[in-house]
Formats: sequence, C-alpha cells, structure tokens
Amino acid sequence: MSSAPIQLRQLIPIVKLSKPGSTQHFSDRLAAAIEREDVAAGIFLFPALLILGVFLAFPIIYLGYLSFTGGSFTRAGVHWVGVKNYLRLLLTPDFWQVIGNTLYFTIGTVLPSIAIPLGLAVLLVGNLAFTGIFRTIYFIPSIVSLVAAGLGFRWLFQVDGAINQLLGNVGIEKIAWLSDSFWAMPVIILLSVWKQIGFNLVVFLAGLQAIPRNRYEAAELDGANKWQQFRYITWPGMRSTLIFAAITTTIFTLKSFEQVYVITGGGPLNSTNLLVYYIYDRAFAQFDFGYAAAAAMVLLAFTAGLVYLQLQTSTQE
Repeated sequence: MSSAPIQLRQLIPIVKLSKPGSTQHFSDRLAAAIEREDVAAGIFLFPALLILGVFLAFPIIYLGYLSFTGGSFTRAGVHWVGVKNYLRLLLTPDFWQVIGNTLYFTIGTVLPSIAIPLGLAVLLVGNLAFTGIFRTIYFIPSIVSLVAAGLGFRWLFQVDGAINQLLGNVGIEKIAWLSDSFWAMPVIILLSVWKQIGFNLVVFLAGLQAIPRNRYEAAELDGANKWQQFRYITWPGMRSTLIFAAITTTIFTLKSFEQVYVITGGGPLNSTNLLVYYIYDRAFAQFDFGYAAAAAMVLLAFTAGLVYLQLQTSTQE
C-alpha cells in the first residue's frame, strides 16, 4: 500500500511552474486526489455513465417529449399537443383491450414459469442421476432465438401441423389454433413459458444451493416429511429468489414482441395484440408517433414500478 503513492507520483509529469517548489506541491495534490476512492471510482464509471446517458437516459427523455407531440417525422414535423395523446389512450377501446390481453398474457406466463422450474429445481438439486444432463436440456430453450422458436411453434400449431396430427390420431378433431381468438393466446403463452423455464431453473438452483443442508438434516431428524421441509425451509429460504424471478419474468412478458410478430401478428380479432406490439404497430405501421410514445410511457411506468419493487425487496433482505 505504501508503494502506490510513489508509483503515481512517478507517472505524473513534472510541469515547470514559475514559483519554486510549486511543481512538487502540484504533484502531491494530484496524486492524493487520484488516490481517493471516490475520484478513482468516478474515473472508472465515467465511460459507462456516458454510454448509459447517450443510449438510455436521452432516449427516455426524448420519448417523454414525443408523447406530448403530434405529427410525424416529415417536412411538416411534429407539433405540441400537450396531454392529448394520453387522453386518446384513455378513450380508445383498442388500448384497453391490449391492456387486458397483456394482463392475461402476463399472468398466464408468470405463474407456470415460476411453478414448473421451481418443482424441477427441487428435484434436480437432489441426488438424481444425470442431473447435469437434465440441467442442460432444460436450459436449451433459453438460448434459442425467439424468432426461430416462434416459427417452430407456428408450424406445430397450423391446422395441418404436427399437434393436430397427434390429436387426430386419438380421435380429436382439428383445432384452428392460430385463427381462433380463444386458442391463439394460449399458444403464445406456451411458447413464452417454454422459453423462460430454463433461465428460472438456473436461478432457483442457485437459490436452493445457498440454503444450508444442515437445516434439512435437522428437519429429517425431527421427523419432517418432504412437504414440511419444502414449506418451512425451502419456501422461506427462497423468498428473495422467488421475488427476483417473478419480477424478471414479468418484465420479460411485458416486453414480449417476437412471439406475436412471428406467430399471429396481433390477431385474430386483436386477441393476441400485446402492449409492445401495439406500440410498434401505431408507430411504424400507422406513423402515429406521439400516440405510440404515450403508450410506451405507460409501459415504462409499469416496468419502472416493478424494478423499484425489486430494489426495495433486495434492500429489505
């Protein structure tokens, strides 16, 4: 530790100043400033903060500005309309249908995306044979492109697809999965759950491995069965991990776009139109950028609230 100041002073160029002794004084002050932890941290953080400011903060600020404007990016330009776009959101039936679709999709995706990998993690954390192979198999969907997976699901659930062929083999009539407003959303949910299971499984395995094994050994000595161990040891010990997984999965569902774009395009009858796809359609198909920006600010508010909840939970833990 004592050699650091000497090395820093050697690296600092000696600048000739008019007053005698001022060079050494300047060198000492500069070295002391660099050695301060807050200054060093600021130097290292500045490039990352600059990138975040350019590519995150500025777009959010500009998005907020666009939500109070009308027009398009043409020679006519945009003009200030105040809160008109937000009032249009409140008075547009399609927007509320999209909010309902997004809520249905979120609940239908988050619950099984938590329950299924949690059960698998409890099984895999034990002394099962081929545990490593099973972990790899379950994680594969997480690294598959959503576009590629969406194309695969669209092929599987076509009227003449593999799923209907299997149903036909057991005497069930063909179902128009993707053109029926009742069945289209479950297909999108199934794809999203399949995609999210692997990530949550890894998170839950890490959480389970962090629980001391001696708690389970003591519970077994006291005669606790597997369900009691799960209820009184695993569940409380996994509380922060479960909250983290639930919030990240909810954010994943709120920003879902590829599934709808590739499989249904928001149809049939707007039944699978989610908020992100709705924003995309209003902005880049109908060129109503102000209205789309207002809808995007609503999505941003939801997401920011979830992030705040996660931070509060982490702080309490």
